[in-house]
Amino acid sequence: MDAVANPFRPGAGHMPPYLAGRTREQDEIRQILKQTTILENVVLTGLRGVGKTVLLETIRPIARSMRWLWIGQDMSEAASISESMLAQRIIADLAVMTSTLLLRHTKQLAFGFNSTETIVSQPVGYEELIQVFEKTPGLISDKLKAVMEFVWHSIPPGAVAGIVFAYDEAQNLADHSKKEQFPLSLMLDVFGSFQRRGIPYLLILTGLPTLFPKLVEARTYSERMFHTIFLRQLDAEASREAIAKPVEDSACPIQFSEETVHNIVGMSGGYPYFIQFICREIFDAWLGQLDKGTEPSVPVVEITRKLDNDFFVGRWAKATDRQRELMQVIALLPNCEQEFTVQEVVNSSKDILAKSFSNSHANQMLSSLSDAGFVYKNRYGKYSFAVPLFASFVKRQLTESINWSHP
Repeated sequence: MDAVANPFRPGAGHMPPYLAGRTREQDEIRQILKQTTILENVVLTGLRGVGKTVLLETIRPIARSMRWLWIGQDMSEAASISESMLAQRIIADLAVMTSTLLLRHTKQLAFGFNSTETIVSQPVGYEELIQVFEKTPGLISDKLKAVMEFVWHSIPPGAVAGIVFAYDEAQNLADHSKKEQFPLSLMLDVFGSFQRRGIPYLLILTGLPTLFPKLVEARTYSERMFHTIFLRQLDAEASREAIAKPVEDSACPIQFSEETVHNIVGMSGGYPYFIQFICREIFDAWLGQLDKGTEPSVPVVEITRKLDNDFFVGRWAKATDRQRELMQVIALLPNCEQEFTVQEVVNSSKDILAKSFSNSHANQMLSSLSDAGFVYKNRYGKYSFAVPLFASFVKRQLTESINWSHP
């Protein structure tokens, strides 16, 4: 058989061959992009593998079609070390945009003429923006505001609807009170200031579910400043489309049966990353089987093992033995895939562990697991696994040696 390209693309932020089930979220953001005065920014959140980065990329052309300029980057931990580092990050991102635009500035004329003259200049680069930053007296926030105001007033009036600042992995943003550095608060203050003055600088922050609590902790008014979109797994219909659409081309040698599609939906839990991963493995396996003239079959055990190794094992290896015990207790809760409380974990540990957890110890352990990215705490004091389908993986680890009170 001639070489056939596998249409499925598992990977961080890789655009799938067919984007299924995100029309409602795109429509919500379209409405926000219609604002002339920015009253709401966007927090796009959800577990890993749910498609946040992909959705963000689909919003970019929508925003541009609505006359918004777009600035987008991953928010690295380095950018959140200090207020100065965050300011430099934003200025560098602005410079990428301004270096491609013809901006305008005003020139003071000699006595006897109109006081100023508007001149269209060459594009402005990073060095020019940094000069504005360094020449402005005051705090880091004052300097950053001066740069951002300079950029906005250099754009011809009415030329654009506004500027979107879209930052992925924004859960990396944090204040550091012990070091007296507050980069997250600075960002909220600066953008809030411009929005109150009617300058359309719009924030779209994408990140894990730990993001929104950080925003509220930094500034209580953040709850009113952001519209939160929590991305969940695809429903059954959208999952089926994500599986079937990429192979509908009549030239494709692989066609999934109804039973296979149903099984993939179940295995993936409706998470886009897992759909892409499983479909890619099945596609490659079936091509190999067709080459050998054998009847195609789904290698469930092999795919599950590979998914474990590629997605879960690295995280699991970072947990201590006692943390693993706690997560195994959680995985045996009937509501392990939704939300659970500390008390539910404590009560269950008394039934199944020889050495159970006290309330204080469970609280402490869940806090450390949250810091490590295994779980997250919502606004109502309940916890959830921060990794999709992690409970199923943890259950598969129960064959490991552990001190259970019952066989």
